[in-house]
Amino acid sequence: MKRYVLTASVAALALAATAGFASARDQIQIAGSSTVLPYAKIVAENFSEAYSNFKTPVVESGGSSGGLKEFCKGVGENTIDIANSSRPIKESEVKACADAGVTEIQEVRIGYDGIVFATDINGPDWTLTAQDLYKALAAQVVVDGKLVDNTVAKWNEVNSALPDWDIAAYIPGEKHGTREVFEEKLMTEGCKASGALEAIAATGADEKAAAAACIAVRKDGKAVDIDGDYTETLARIDSNKTGVGVFGLAFYENNADKLKVATVEGVSPSVETIAKGEYPVSRPLFFYVKKAHLDVVPGLKEYVDFFLSDDMVGPDSPLAEYGLVAAPDGERDEQRSAFESGKTM
Repeated sequence: MKRYVLTASVAALALAATAGFASARDQIQIAGSSTVLPYAKIVAENFSEAYSNFKTPVVESGGSSGGLKEFCKGVGENTIDIANSSRPIKESEVKACADAGVTEIQEVRIGYDGIVFATDINGPDWTLTAQDLYKALAAQVVVDGKLVDNTVAKWNEVNSALPDWDIAAYIPGEKHGTREVFEEKLMTEGCKASGALEAIAATGADEKAAAAACIAVRKDGKAVDIDGDYTETLARIDSNKTGVGVFGLAFYENNADKLKVATVEGVSPSVETIAKGEYPVSRPLFFYVKKAHLDVVPGLKEYVDFFLSDDMVGPDSPLAEYGLVAAPDGERDEQRSAFESGKTM
């Protein structure tokens, strides 16, 4: 990823900030992805037990984009140390960080997760495809070879094998990293499979405009953005028994007594199908460390080392027990080596 050069004035301010907050803050501050949130909380609790000389890290949510925005506000006691994210950091965010004095960022990949579609536990079985989801949720769809506004009202109008339910889909809001995976692996693929991409291109749209049109979601109330965490989506399904929600695999597995999960492209989501690369809607999970804080905030380096240990992210760890899909042995070793070497983006 491109490196950005900081102006001398901003660099001087950043240096002054780091030098001055060593004694002002003695607790690690973390924010970001609601998907990574439960994993980070488990690690923080275990870290506190293992390192009684350090305070328990403060772990908050806010979404991947929200966490990275806070992370990129600068260096110093009033800025967070770590941003959790369910997607890779964007080049535009790296630039925003650099402009604010955050010039050295260490990326840590902790493992993998899947995105699942689930309904109330008492509902029928669901078998979804990317094309089904696109036809149900896209702002525009192809009808008789023409691109028109989406007016489909029921799931069985999209696919006769689906239930005769009014479409009500609770999807992650735009600040969530999960939304980007939803757009890339479902809406974009469904756009291609349905012929909509070809129809959009035929209107004269350039590649960028066509890509944006493919991921545009209808705004008539059939698709509802959820800006909170997965507990809010679960509450929506609890109040609307024919609603469909988007969740992380781990959240679903920990609420399997309330939810029924759908297959996607004929594959059931599980730790095994994600680890084998069979389930089509999976993604790596990350956190980003502000290197300038490592030698200043007490316990920060120890926390990252502890997080990366097999005791936390290995196949028999508490995170794996909660639902994290552990990375292969070699990949976990690479992540530890990269952090220890001080490698930055």
